[in-house]
Amino acid sequence: MARFPTGAVTDQRFDVNLSILFTELPLLERPAAAAAAGFTAVELWWPWIETPTPPQAELDALKKALDDAGTRLVGLNFYAGQLPGPDRGALSVPGAESDRFRANVDVAADFAASVGCTALNALYGNRVEGVDPAVQDELALENLVLAARAADRVGAILLIETLNGPESPHYPLVTAQAAVDVVDRVNAVTGLDNAKFLLDLYHLSMNGEDLHGAIDAFADRTGHVQIADNPGRGAPGTGDLDFTELLGRLKKAGYDGWIGLEYKPGDRPSADAFEWLPRPSRAAN
Repeated sequence: MARFPTGAVTDQRFDVNLSILFTELPLLERPAAAAAAGFTAVELWWPWIETPTPPQAELDALKKALDDAGTRLVGLNFYAGQLPGPDRGALSVPGAESDRFRANVDVAADFAASVGCTALNALYGNRVEGVDPAVQDELALENLVLAARAADRVGAILLIETLNGPESPHYPLVTAQAAVDVVDRVNAVTGLDNAKFLLDLYHLSMNGEDLHGAIDAFADRTGHVQIADNPGRGAPGTGDLDFTELLGRLKKAGYDGWIGLEYKPGDRPSADAFEWLPRPSRAAN
């Protein structure tokens, strides 16, 4: 299993994604499990895939679980449909899904504010057969502007990410540049400059993108980073990516934000999927 050279990344900030790791446990038990593994920060996809507007009691229960575990939520997705599953967002999908996204915007922003979360991720949404892509892009911009303003209201940034073509063939943002272009359009409309790029090294590698080039070009536009090895979307060291080099390059490029562990644990408990990362690097302020 690959390890980093001593001291190489202990000053980088790592969080664990509780929507892909620790999923063998009920949602409300995952923050404590992450804390037991040494993490002080976590992130989540929108946990209530069936509804953009869960009962307040469920929101309160998640906040209590985070607080009781002593874990900070540092990233949260807006409602994005069925994840994991075939959906890749709702905000550019005309009709009911777009309406559900809009209903979620203030709910997600208010919850983020209640737990001190300062990054909200908006998945762009799949192309829909029979709908003009230009119509979807116009709808997406309208909804992303709403999301950016809601994020700004609670002191958060809005994240926009690239996914990968092989696994998400109907998702239009499959290059770093495509996502950054959307970031620029949102910022131009709002004037807030709080839309940022979510740089996911796994998705970019699946697309065959030059990871070093993407880091060098867009580190200063990046609001969050996510990692998983390729192939397999497992922990660093299970595939071919050189994370010593990649994370070192992020640091050299000036990125000092959160690095989310968004990988599959494989055929083992999630708590056993972090041996690559020295325990001091798991706890960050």
